[in-house]
Amino acid sequence: MEEFKKEYLGSGITALVSKEHTFGTDAVLLADFAKVKKSDKCCDLGTGCGIIPLLWCKGETGRIYAVEISEKAVNQLTQAAELNSLGDRIEIIHSDLNDLKGKIEYGSLTLVTMNPPYTANGAGIMSSAGADRIARHETLCTFDDICLCASKLLNFSGRLCVCIRPERMCEMFSVMQKYGIEPKRIKFVTKRHGLSPWLVLIEGRRGGKSGLTAEPELQVYDETGGYSPEMKEIYKDYLLEQR
Repeated sequence: MEEFKKEYLGSGITALVSKEHTFGTDAVLLADFAKVKKSDKCCDLGTGCGIIPLLWCKGETGRIYAVEISEKAVNQLTQAAELNSLGDRIEIIHSDLNDLKGKIEYGSLTLVTMNPPYTANGAGIMSSAGADRIARHETLCTFDDICLCASKLLNFSGRLCVCIRPERMCEMFSVMQKYGIEPKRIKFVTKRHGLSPWLVLIEGRRGGKSGLTAEPELQVYDETGGYSPEMKEIYKDYLLEQR
């Protein structure tokens, strides 16, 4: 078994992370923003180390699919699922998101998430590391790929939740609508009060009517440099168990 670093998430769930496949605050916020319910049948695209499915397993959900193209990341999440005895809850699929026909029933899901590459292909300085290049740049998937895939997997009124940089928000809105997914809910995230948002969380609904709700801004840190009350609520069980 390949050795990975253990990262405790609270509620008895432990992730396995590596230099190539780890997670950040954005993935934790996306998992929370998606507001997964017991009745949801979910899929996280480009799941990496599987942080979003693992966080969902802290509560009750229906079946969870975790799709990942990297063989190493698949092995990493497989070991994490075994470590946490989650094989009956998480189905790990080693696949390109453009090749899911026959692997997940089309029109069967109520929730799809993805923490997509933030930088458009050809924009910015391209990382030389393969895993970083895939994670940060649209080398293997684009907004079109994500929204087309979600439109196939989701049932009518099913939700697609993503997190992106604010400068690409309008682009994501346009592509969602192109594939019949209507933006319905957004939340901006700032590091501290008075700073410009560095992240925006977006929920779209397949076949939804027009009408967008902007939720109150989330601040990661308070004026003392500690976590804000909302972040403390998100990390609640983890923080309590660390005392």
